[in-house]
Formats: sequence, structure tokens, C-alpha cells
Amino acid sequence: MSMIQRSLPAATPEVRTATLADLRFRQLLGAPAWDRLPATVQRRFGKRLGPGQSASYAGQVLDCRMSASGWLLAQLCRLIGAPLPLNRGGDLAAVVSVTEDAATGGQVWTRLYARKHGFPQVIHSAKRFAGPTGLEEYLGLGFGIALKVAADSDGIHFASDHYFLRLGALRLRLPRWLAPGHLTIDHLDRGAGAFTFTLTLRHRLLGEMMRQTSLFHDQASQHIMRENGHD
Repeated sequence: MSMIQRSLPAATPEVRTATLADLRFRQLLGAPAWDRLPATVQRRFGKRLGPGQSASYAGQVLDCRMSASGWLLAQLCRLIGAPLPLNRGGDLAAVVSVTEDAATGGQVWTRLYARKHGFPQVIHSAKRFAGPTGLEEYLGLGFGIALKVAADSDGIHFASDHYFLRLGALRLRLPRWLAPGHLTIDHLDRGAGAFTFTLTLRHRLLGEMMRQTSLFHDQASQHIMRENGHD
């Protein structure tokens, strides 16, 4: 029995929240591709979060492996906010929180990964529905990734198209030889409110530099209720 099968929970009742429909990913993928997605994935990527609302997913990192070059790249990326996993191994707690970015019309993703020693690693990134591919992920200090998105009956897939640096209104596309590698992220539904999140980074000369697989479970969406003028 695989690590994923051992970690899957019993079926949990669906949590209903007062969220608006979000058509951004549906428009990005196109209706035929969107319709191929499992219903649970459509719900995760098809709910618009309002002020005071968040979507949360809790689980664990099952495994993270990286080559020497991948480990070195992860350490160097600390200079822009440490957007890549820093440690090898698995069986560590992980939490993801998604909130709406009202200023840009995108989403802020906050990932917390427990570590065997010291405080957890916290990764912040912002997804914005912009750029030549329709979706960009901002990492820190102006660096970002233009992402292509695809869907199938298992889940949704993100792949790097190119990397860029934004300096004010100026957007500089990094040449291929400066890119850290081809990044893919796969969100695969596992049933019973669970999904795997797999990040893979491959370099055309150095091969696979990093691969992290995590298993998450849907959590109740949180929102702030204001009644009678009180927060």
C-alpha cells in the first residue's frame, strides 16, 4: 500500500460556505477542459473568497528529494523569500491557506511546512490572472513565473512557461539559460476530500533537481461574520 493510500482519511461531509462562484480558472482553461476536472477540484478552484474569508488545506509532506544542485538553488532562493522547499525528507506537517488579493484581483497562497529542527518554513506567493499565459505567480523581490494551466480527469496541472523580473512597470523576461529549470505542479484529486500536491523542478542539463509530494485535506473555509455593527 502506497504512502498516499495509507494517509487517506475516511470520507468527510462536504462543508458548505457562503462563497461566490469564481470563473477565472474556468475561463483560463476553457469550458471543455474545466468540465473534465473532478467535481471536488472544480469546487476548490471555483470559489471566490470575499473579504475576511480564507480556504485552508492541512496535511503532510510525504516526501521531498532534491539533488545537490537543487538543494543549493533552494538555499540561494532564500534571498527572494525561500519559495522552494529547504529540506529533504517527509512525514512533516503542512498547511496551506488561500486568501483573495483585492489589490490585484488575484490570490495569495501561504504555505507552512514543519521542519525537524527550528521554526516551520513559511512560503508566500501571489497568483495573478495576467501576462501572456493568463496566469503569473509572484515570488518575491519582483521575480515571478508565467504559468500554463491544463486539466484532465485526475486534476489540474501547472507548468512554467518562462521566468521574469518586474521592476516597477518594466517586465523583463529572463533568458532560458538563466532559468532555474522547468517547474511543474500537479494537483491530483484523491477522493474523500483529499488531494496530492506535487512540485517538480527539472533542469535541461542537470536533470531532476527537486520533487516534493504532499497530501492535503479540505478544511472548513473561514470567514468573519459581522452582526449588529460589531466585528
